Amino acid sequence: MTWAGNWASDPPLPPALVLDGARQPAAAGVDEVAPLELRAIHAAYGGIEVLHGIDLTVPAGAVVALLGANGAGKSTTVKVASGLLAPSGGSVLVGGHDVTGAASYDLARIGVCTIPEGRGVFPNLTVRENLWMATQVRGNLAEIEEAAYARFPKLGERRTQLAGTLSGGEQQMLALCRALVTDPAVLLLDELSMGLAPIVVQQLYEIVAQVAREGISILVVEQFAQAVLGIADRAAIMVNGEIARVGTPAEMQSELSSAYLGG
Repeated sequence: MTWAGNWASDPPLPPALVLDGARQPAAAGVDEVAPLELRAIHAAYGGIEVLHGIDLTVPAGAVVALLGANGAGKSTTVKVASGLLAPSGGSVLVGGHDVTGAASYDLARIGVCTIPEGRGVFPNLTVRENLWMATQVRGNLAEIEEAAYARFPKLGERRTQLAGTLSGGEQQMLALCRALVTDPAVLLLDELSMGLAPIVVQQLYEIVAQVAREGISILVVEQFAQAVLGIADRAAIMVNGEIARVGTPAEMQSELSSAYLGG
């Protein structure tokens, strides 16, 4: 099925999903639907298939870690989930609705928010101006700044500084703040730890865990397994474009191999 913008006959949205800018309550007694599900996903670049039938579910309020070496297919999976790459086969479901083929801006409208690899800030704008840009989606600047600086006091100290001159960790903090302004149902994080010191990575993942406790479902793509397993509820290992193993972080510990995980 290809996205046609008509959900009249589809299942009801789960509690955390956003439709037309408003939370949709679930009907009493209805089983909770996964906010994000990939079913038998195939994807290719220039005719070369890189994903070979991916099945992956992100339950409500859970942190799912997608682990694997460079080239395993992790970032491609995020591109498919976020609408940046149309799959060549399979289905993408958001809250039980088939949105296969939907553009990234349509998925963002219903609560799927992505922080891409390499961070997602406007480098030539100040911290405050980056946050102001988020008001185009929801909220007012005073409220957004208050929430951002409460989570990350360092950003408050640098509110007039150009985002491009911030440290890598501070840029990721700003990207997280901008993403959370949209009140997402699903947050997709691609290589959050890239280029950052271990202590900064630990601080960022502590915030990610806090965000999940607030009810947001999170898919984290990560090459370095140990950076994220401490806060993950589930983990999946990717090898050569396929999901090789899915389980709890404790179960994954015995599966980790430095030969392909670097962690």
